[in-house]
Amino acid sequence: MARSPNRHNKLYMRVEPLSDSVIDLIRNGKISENTEASELRQILRDNGWDSDESRKVQAIDSAGNMLVDSTKGVQFIQESMDSIKAGFNDVLQNGPLSYENCRGLKVVLHHYVPHEDPAHRTYAQLMPASRRVMLGCLFSAQPTLLEPILGIEIRCPIDMIGTVAGVISSKRGKMLNVDQKEIVAIVTGEIPVSETFDLSESMRGATAGKAIWTTHFKLWSAVPNSMQKDIVAQIRKRKGLPEVPPGIGEFIDKE
Repeated sequence: MARSPNRHNKLYMRVEPLSDSVIDLIRNGKISENTEASELRQILRDNGWDSDESRKVQAIDSAGNMLVDSTKGVQFIQESMDSIKAGFNDVLQNGPLSYENCRGLKVVLHHYVPHEDPAHRTYAQLMPASRRVMLGCLFSAQPTLLEPILGIEIRCPIDMIGTVAGVISSKRGKMLNVDQKEIVAIVTGEIPVSETFDLSESMRGATAGKAIWTTHFKLWSAVPNSMQKDIVAQIRKRKGLPEVPPGIGEFIDKE
């Protein structure tokens, strides 16, 4: 729960991870805010949502995030929803750890206690409250950074498979498969994008220019815990923010 700056409104939220199937539907444009309501309900029910929540989707972000209103019998919710959505959208673009975009969030507004006077529940009150309660939820849910992972296919002489494997492992990558076609080996694997900036030098130096490779985007993967703290500090420093993220107590209010 978080209160508005004037302390007269309360917003109660929770966050859950969206399933990969729903994220893919959003990213592929199969569902969006323009999808027919009955069609959207059916698709979400087919993907494990209960009938009540599937009827109350308020916002769908193209990066793979959703806002759901599960309140019941709350006054002024419709006229307040635009301000709440504004806080939702702001947090999606300026996430909790390092002000980076968020992905895969299901944000559920499950209670709202508004002030009766419209002058006390304006955009200037509800947008910051929505933002604070979302950040409080996210910090309590142990957020993590995601990094892009490339799929890589390397063609090299058979006697250099071990050398190629060594280069991949030195870049935090992993080998997935090795195929042999006559005198050529085809090695497939994965490698983080952040480790590929000097891949050309490393691969050519290790194989004397005898390896040829191609890469393509494959997936997003969580940054290893051992690296995350330093990476978050570097990003925040570059953006002019304090290097240590704020604590959860700065966002969650008590009754």
